[in-house]
Amino acid sequence: MTLQQLAYFLAVADTRHFTRAAERARVAQPSLSKQIHSLEAELGAPLFNRARGNVTLTPAGEALLPVAKRILSDVDTARLEVAELVGLRRGRIRLGATPSVCVGVLADVLRTFHDAYPGVRLVVEEGGSRDLTAALLGGELDLALVIVPPQGIDPALTSTPILREHLVVASAADAAPLPASVPLDYLRDRPMVMFRVGYDLRETTLQACRAAGFEPLFAVEGGEMDAVLRFVEAGLGLAIVPSLVLPGRPWLRATPLAGAGIRRTVALAHRTDVPPTAAARAFRSVLLGHLDGLVAAGALPVGVEPLR
Repeated sequence: MTLQQLAYFLAVADTRHFTRAAERARVAQPSLSKQIHSLEAELGAPLFNRARGNVTLTPAGEALLPVAKRILSDVDTARLEVAELVGLRRGRIRLGATPSVCVGVLADVLRTFHDAYPGVRLVVEEGGSRDLTAALLGGELDLALVIVPPQGIDPALTSTPILREHLVVASAADAAPLPASVPLDYLRDRPMVMFRVGYDLRETTLQACRAAGFEPLFAVEGGEMDAVLRFVEAGLGLAIVPSLVLPGRPWLRATPLAGAGIRRTVALAHRTDVPPTAAARAFRSVLLGHLDGLVAAGALPVGVEPLR
């Protein structure tokens, strides 16, 4: 099995067409087909169902797909790491982050890092922690700032907890004031703006409301962070959101939850079996240094606690 064969396999899997795959790989179609046949012979199973005008993955192909992606991604990372060491180029960081982190502290960290390492290419993917964890495990990201789930971080990842964020109740600034602190039961039968299915905060909100003995009433659902905050600004309902996302939004009011409230831990994670590149290690250092500076200056956003 060769890297070239895996690259050809991924090209066919992506395009579902041998001719287009050959064009993408810049190789003659018969040569690509021959390499795919050789790979199938070595593995002892067909990788594609070949019907006229319809190429689909077999079960063996489905099993190989994530492995091939991870192998080629790791090879690319290795090339970048060696290139950094010999000074051929400065590198690349593929960073994942949750919306609250993107809106909160990440922009300033990226600016500081870019000023210090202008030759490093930054690729940022914003998403929920489940999606970011899957992307890390699949070799699509080098680092990710994720929310630690109740069951803990996936054992295939190494993580460093860096922040604890408190969730608050967001309401429109021109709406009737809420109590000084909001018991969860206060939200019973009050219209709420809810995140889309699969979004971390949706699951967190639903679990908290159910633990308080009620199902929340949705005025509107299906949005991501920016949409949900805008819907709250428009007076459609209340939402439970991280305190990190509210600074700089004068049309929103943040009210703490009563009692222990709801807190989430933010961690910086990477795959355990692939050491971070020099660029990724430099980013980690800049991130932690930036957070240390905020703590020393007392400048962390309200509702955010350092964990180091």
